[in-house]
Amino acid sequence: MTTLHPEVLWAQRSSESDETKNIVYLTVNLPDVQENSLEYNLEPTKLSFKAKSGNEKTGSEKEYAFNLEFFGEVVPEKSTKRLTTRSLVVVLRKKEQQAEYWPRLTKEKVKNAYIKTDFSKWVDEDEQDGVEAEEKDEDPMAGMGGGMGMPPGMGGMGGMGMPGLGGMGMPPGMGGGGFGSGPDGIDFEKMMAEMGGAGGGGFGAGGSGFGAGGGDDDDSDDDGPPPLEDAEPSK
Repeated sequence: MTTLHPEVLWAQRSSESDETKNIVYLTVNLPDVQENSLEYNLEPTKLSFKAKSGNEKTGSEKEYAFNLEFFGEVVPEKSTKRLTTRSLVVVLRKKEQQAEYWPRLTKEKVKNAYIKTDFSKWVDEDEQDGVEAEEKDEDPMAGMGGGMGMPPGMGGMGGMGMPGLGGMGMPPGMGGGGFGSGPDGIDFEKMMAEMGGAGGGGFGAGGSGFGAGGGDDDDSDDDGPPPLEDAEPSK
């Protein structure tokens, strides 16, 4: 089995006085790690990792491994790790407390295509004051709210999240606020009167828009909701 190198993201903080802010973030991006295959060994100057991912029965199993020699020393007993379904999240405690950042993660100045900056955690050295150092494992879907990721307060797709537009344009009196007049609604009766009547192709009854009654799609299999009252026979 060919051994692959997983993607490793990193960021850091530094502090002369607070050791909890003198850390290195490492995230090994590797979904579905077989926990019983994980070999993780952290020493003051280096880290070794080995694990299998995927499923042997389906033929998707792969083996991953890497070794890192750090630019500076870390304190293994004060460092932490946490395995999730998506990655291995590691927080390394730097041994030397200093204001300056490490110039790079590794001891040797060698370009490694698998080691990348974690921009979700990275803060520039001169901007880190006041930024709380903490372990993160952010859910990309968090904060998007219900209703297909619409902003908070806009609700779901049912009413499109706008006052007076309940029920996707249902006629007045059919629930959800409708298009009728009211505190949050729009007085379309007045609007149509000003426009010269409700016979146009807009939102009024009998038109081709959102109101009750027929539209231009007479051959549709879905007749939509029944009208609230019998329509007058056409002349």
